[in-house]
Amino acid sequence: MGVAMMGPLAGLRVVEMAGLGPGTFAVTLLADMGADVVRVERPPTRTAGESPVTPPAQSVQLRGRRSICIDLKQPEGVELVLKLVDGADVLLEGFRPGVAERAGIGPEVCLERNPGLVYARATGWGQEGPLATAAGHDITYLALSGALHTIGPAGQAPVPPVNYLGDYGGGMHLAFGITSALLERERSGRGQCVDGAILDQLSLVTMRVHADAALGAWGEDRGENLLDGGAHFYGVYVTADDRYVAVGAIEPKFYEALLDGLGLDGAELPDQMDRSSWPTMRKLFAERFRARTRDEWVDTFAGVDACVAPVLTPAEAVAHDHNQARGTFTTAWGVVQPAPSPRLSRTPGGLDRPPGGKGEHTDEILTGLGLAPAEIAALRDRYAVA
Repeated sequence: MGVAMMGPLAGLRVVEMAGLGPGTFAVTLLADMGADVVRVERPPTRTAGESPVTPPAQSVQLRGRRSICIDLKQPEGVELVLKLVDGADVLLEGFRPGVAERAGIGPEVCLERNPGLVYARATGWGQEGPLATAAGHDITYLALSGALHTIGPAGQAPVPPVNYLGDYGGGMHLAFGITSALLERERSGRGQCVDGAILDQLSLVTMRVHADAALGAWGEDRGENLLDGGAHFYGVYVTADDRYVAVGAIEPKFYEALLDGLGLDGAELPDQMDRSSWPTMRKLFAERFRARTRDEWVDTFAGVDACVAPVLTPAEAVAHDHNQARGTFTTAWGVVQPAPSPRLSRTPGGLDRPPGGKGEHTDEILTGLGLAPAEIAALRDRYAVA
């Protein structure tokens, strides 16, 4: 039996062609908000005596789905995916350009069968261009967008920000595109394709850099600008216990409170926005912050609007009193994980379905398509499903 989903997207039907990165995260966002998601996965390699169903997935990134294994190399498998498309609002695939078309589940075929379908495509480079079919990962898209150049300490190599900006930022970008297309469908009654390229998303988030550069306020050298570590009042400092505090005191009143907490007299110091003084001031700040432990600085700035915060480990973030009070993290199915976000006052999202095993819901999904037990058994015998 299916689980009754709750949230603003309850009733929305999504077919997810299993992949990695932004597509997976985009679908998780939709599932958290109540969408009914069927994840189509490749059947596992089947040997004598081996069960086609893998153990339940441990990754919370796969929460909120039902899983079916379908072999797209067999005509019966392609037809099953198209049957799922017939009743879907969204199909999301993350293949390289042209792969879905060759498999027989490209946008032309799917939109002909279901004109109201939103066909979402998650790629790194996009559907066209010289690199469209090239391999890539989060860091390579970061590099080509110009975003990676801006991240990291001066005089050293750029630092990849895990895969937060590319994969997960790309997932948010794609989810926004999908919901935009769904909203437009309410007016036109027609679906369309959503080309969600990580490169485009990363280029979009460099908007501030391009805007400042046009005004002459952003230099090419990393670590000399307002938000990349150049400014002494916007950065990270090491404390006496070799931990860190983050400082973001941009506005004058916050800067004044920061100086007071550090025991410094602003009247005796250069103007906050005097860029020529930033390197010297950064050294002064570093010496001051090095004199106390991280938690001592937390106590110093408690209740003070100086925009100072401890740099927490992920485990510390879960336990922090503000995150605890808001329920920013939750424990579901025995795993600590981020709670659904953003929060809606009347129809909030929720965690209604745990991560399942690969192919765990194959029979349930096929039965929902109207297949009889004998038909399902025959498909299994031919390894078209698992």
